[in-house]
Amino acid sequence: MSKPSLVIVDGSYYLFRAYHAMPAFTNSSGEPTGAIYGVINMLHKLHDNYMPDYFAVVFDAKGKSFRNDIYPDYKAHRPPVPDDLVCQIAPLHEIIRAEGIPLIMIDNVEADDVIATLAKSGEKEGISTIISTGDKDLAQIVNDNINLLNTMTNVRLDPAGVVDKYGVPPERIIDYLSLVGDSADNVPGIPKVGPKTAAKWLAEYGTLKNIVDNADKITGKVGENLRNNLEQLALSKDLVTLRSDLDLNIDVQDLVQGEADTTTLEKSFRRWEFNSWLTRLLNDNTEVDTSNNREDVNYEVIFTEQDLEKWISSLEGASLVAFDTETTSLEYMNAELVGISLSVSPGHAAYIPLAHDYQGAPVQLPLDRVLDKLKPALTSTRIKKLGHNLKYDMNVLGNYDIELAGIQHDSMLESYVYDSTASRHDMDSLSLKYLDHETIHYEDVAGKGAKQVGFNQVDIETAGTYAAEDADITLKLHNELWPKLREHQSLVDLYENIEIPLITVLSHIERSGVLIDADRLVAQSTDLKSRMEKIEINAHEVAGEVFNISSPKQIQSVLFEKMGLPVISKTPKGQPSTAESVLQELAIEHELPALILEHRMLSKLKSTYTDKLPRLINEKTGRVHTSYHQAVASTGRLSSADPNLQNIPIKTEEGRKIRQSFIAPPGFAIVAADYSQIELRIMAHLSQDQALLDAFANNEDVHRATASDIFECPREEVTQDQRRAAKAINFGLMYGMSPFGLSRQLGVDVATAKEYVDLYFSKYTAVKAFMDKIKEQAKSDGYVETVFGRRLYLPEINSLNATRRQYAERTAINAPMQGTAADIIKRAMVEIDRKIVCKHPEVRMIMQVHDELVFEIKENMTEKFLEDIIGIMSDVPQISVPLLVDAGTGNNWDQAH
Repeated sequence: MSKPSLVIVDGSYYLFRAYHAMPAFTNSSGEPTGAIYGVINMLHKLHDNYMPDYFAVVFDAKGKSFRNDIYPDYKAHRPPVPDDLVCQIAPLHEIIRAEGIPLIMIDNVEADDVIATLAKSGEKEGISTIISTGDKDLAQIVNDNINLLNTMTNVRLDPAGVVDKYGVPPERIIDYLSLVGDSADNVPGIPKVGPKTAAKWLAEYGTLKNIVDNADKITGKVGENLRNNLEQLALSKDLVTLRSDLDLNIDVQDLVQGEADTTTLEKSFRRWEFNSWLTRLLNDNTEVDTSNNREDVNYEVIFTEQDLEKWISSLEGASLVAFDTETTSLEYMNAELVGISLSVSPGHAAYIPLAHDYQGAPVQLPLDRVLDKLKPALTSTRIKKLGHNLKYDMNVLGNYDIELAGIQHDSMLESYVYDSTASRHDMDSLSLKYLDHETIHYEDVAGKGAKQVGFNQVDIETAGTYAAEDADITLKLHNELWPKLREHQSLVDLYENIEIPLITVLSHIERSGVLIDADRLVAQSTDLKSRMEKIEINAHEVAGEVFNISSPKQIQSVLFEKMGLPVISKTPKGQPSTAESVLQELAIEHELPALILEHRMLSKLKSTYTDKLPRLINEKTGRVHTSYHQAVASTGRLSSADPNLQNIPIKTEEGRKIRQSFIAPPGFAIVAADYSQIELRIMAHLSQDQALLDAFANNEDVHRATASDIFECPREEVTQDQRRAAKAINFGLMYGMSPFGLSRQLGVDVATAKEYVDLYFSKYTAVKAFMDKIKEQAKSDGYVETVFGRRLYLPEINSLNATRRQYAERTAINAPMQGTAADIIKRAMVEIDRKIVCKHPEVRMIMQVHDELVFEIKENMTEKFLEDIIGIMSDVPQISVPLLVDAGTGNNWDQAH
């Protein structure tokens, strides 16, 4: 007869795991809900998997524990719990209790001690215990009756497992932890003694006492550290030893899940908008099922032409076809097809395996034959397509000379346009958020880390379920998200007229790629290396010692310990910060921080661009192909990755040299067209400030005009310093810059900077009125909008935390301008692609960088097309301020800019 079972959950571990692992879910009021959702899901999945006789969740109580009485600095360096997690703790506890799950918190005692006591008490009563945690401290109580379970890795630790993981048996874990210490809990340990050294010593000497008795025999620096810190070992041992004999006044036999309080659950689920849970609760108010049971689905794997023909026929009659590819690589230019999945109705999907080549793989339909049969449907504008990040699939098909057409929907973009900030927009996150369904993850079928295999090595049965689910979930997400979008016509317009057409435009840009002069970049790398070495020598001379200029720890030591420079800010662990903002402030008066900053800048350029770009040249095309992401930046801006072409500095000599390596192919020229001061012009439109409107309408130098207004002098008498101050104010205020920030930028005192700001607002009263109005509107609505109706939700605009609230207020001011600028250039890209690029092979759009578009154009046709491009870019926006487009041509990007 098996023993009764007890499962104890380390609630604090679950809480932080859910907070960091789950997407940033919020309800419609902008309140965070991700940690609540994640913990409840994990609890029920655990309960359903083990069905224990006894079940409990243990949390740390508020305040300090008895260990702080032993050692006041215990956990002293832990950062405070984030505000957006703190506010989820009480409602989480309420839901757990309402579901009848025993929840335990004991004042002045840590959760680990409570867990240890419960487990040991259960053992005395003949109960087998599983502790669900990721905490290594609990390994000290593991035995044949008490095991640890880490549900993140699905690893269960029995005594042998503890030895495998830590190198010592459970009875030696206390000694092991005493030696190693714990930086998170501020348990001292022995300096420089890590897990391997601790395990080695315990294997050799047996116990901590024996190690202490033989301390004089341990050689080297680590032996010296041991001898110098013997006094604190007793303290460390006391701190890491769990108390397993506490008087808790809790009988393990009472830890049985009770009846659910359905009234409280209904109230909570409505409050936090857990709609799928609420539906289940209302359908059956006797039991709440928050487990992730999969609904019945019909997923097929296609091996015969007959089945393929059947599916092709279903595509012809479908109102919408969900489509997905499985490939050998995430790099679209190198990706080869492994399979294709399709779905035309929810719950019904098919996977067509094409290139699974593991030993024993069944015979599959020939890839060329399948693509020939699918190509008419894939290239048809009549058959409407849906995907999730469909641009990637479009690029992959491009490798097979198939131009995907009929793109109607993309569930990733539906989510992004509906609410760019509420969640990540990957399929796994959206499936959890909108469908309450945990998808099969890629790692579940292909493995993790070094053991991960290519999708072509995944057995077809497993691959088929995974791939078919992708198409099915894409269709279900669309059915959930499209009605939400249609409630807001402005969002539908954005989605249909900008984001969806942009998929094809960006695909063309990405596949075109850019031509790079690799030799020039290699030479620049050599020059950067030489300059970095000279800076390093100079830094050593200034510091009076040799140190690693790339090591934050050694920089801390030199700047703050040896040189005694002021500590501007600290890291979350309490160490002096060496962040760029800190070094910039210190560099105003000290040489060494300036040298470190210069070295960092050159090092970043070298590693990110001059070293990396030549390695990214595609062997087949001889060009570099970036990826543009539509669903990353919350404001609507595009982002670029692998490589990131949007962060190459333009104002430095080094940055310009990198741009000189972006060259035109023979017979072509590089053409760059850039919106001038677009965000400031949008500010003029939004605020309707007459002074700004007049300056732009008259095509004046707006910064000179601003300086003239602020400093009350004629335009022609404005000095360069005055114009520079006006420019800093014009742009700084749009980003919510404070007088303190302006003072640092201009090198003046805060009082002077505040005087500049006051003068500005006294002259541009409509700007100030707009900024005040938009903040109040954001606080009332919870979001702000661009000129074209794109929404940016601001969940922390009414936060009690002043820092978070002020950041949200600054975002409220800037987002309408940044977002409108993003909408404008996206509209321009769509129009230029439609009117010029698609009709004239002499023109290729090759890059989008902030407010700039870059082209390759036949040399003898640059003037003609440049005029057309400028005309389209100028005519796209529907705002009351004329837009100026600066444009140029050259043999490379720098010349054209």
